[in-house]
Amino acid sequence: MKVMRLRKPGGLENLYLEDIAPREPGAGEIRVRVHATSLNYHDYIVVKGGIPTPDGRVPMSDGAGVVEAVGEGVSEFKVGDSVVSTFFPLWWTGEATPEWISQVPGDRSDGFASQTVTMAAKAFTHPPKGYSHAEAATLTCAGLTAWRALVVDGQIKPGATVLVQGTGGVSIFALQFAKALGATVIATSSSDEKLERLKKMGADHLINYKSTPDWGVAARAFTGGRGVDHVVEIGGAGTMNQSIMATRMGGHIALIGVLAGFAGPVNTAAIMGNQLRVQGLFVGNREHQQDMIRSIDVSGIKPVIDCSFPLEGLADAFRKQESGTHFGKICVEY
Repeated sequence: MKVMRLRKPGGLENLYLEDIAPREPGAGEIRVRVHATSLNYHDYIVVKGGIPTPDGRVPMSDGAGVVEAVGEGVSEFKVGDSVVSTFFPLWWTGEATPEWISQVPGDRSDGFASQTVTMAAKAFTHPPKGYSHAEAATLTCAGLTAWRALVVDGQIKPGATVLVQGTGGVSIFALQFAKALGATVIATSSSDEKLERLKKMGADHLINYKSTPDWGVAARAFTGGRGVDHVVEIGGAGTMNQSIMATRMGGHIALIGVLAGFAGPVNTAAIMGNQLRVQGLFVGNREHQQDMIRSIDVSGIKPVIDCSFPLEGLADAFRKQESGTHFGKICVEY
């Protein structure tokens, strides 16, 4: 089988293909013929050397495919079943622990840039009905992060107002989940063209944050001055103050990204004075994923996939990600 390895962290030029033999599953394990993965910012940081990994690591945290073999004691899956990976193979339910979130495929262990993987059966769930492998592979990180931000942590209710930032995978999933749950959505982007696409997907109000630098004030205006109930914050320190400005008293900001900076001045007085709930989160557990998939089976939500690359084109897929021109998820299919 073919597998893509990272000769050493630090650059896309360090990715290379290798042929290796698949491993048979042991007790509690399944062997999966992987057909797709999807790109996340986390994967990009791994490849660029921002997260320490050993030389020769197989990257990519998300994967979807078909069960080829089942080890002793596995009853949840059978040969021929479609499956999708979980981001934290050890975090099945309940609150996270440092041990459970320390193991991420493609980071602390080999990931899904491989035609075949052998892992614990609990590292997978069934995908939504009717999903392609590429569609399923978008759920592991981006889909579940948006779900947890709004549903698990946010406890979103019909009629709520949600602010989403940009057109990456998490933001688009957040838009889709919010609309499916009866919310009003305010969407931001630096591209009027992308804003029009968000409008066609159901966004109720649009803000170009380049032409409207005080977009937090603009978002609040769309609510009649009350402020939004939930913000899916992907920028971090660079956008947090505008998100604070947009949020109603007692509102919720789900801090899921640092695309606009790891550190910087944040208006803590406004957080305190407005009694805001700012909650950091990093994807979710297996039970959250199963709940999300049951909801998708009812709502019929489909991921937005911008483009796909072959396994040998993984570096080109990351270059596409670097360009920032994509809308939704970038996938690799093999």
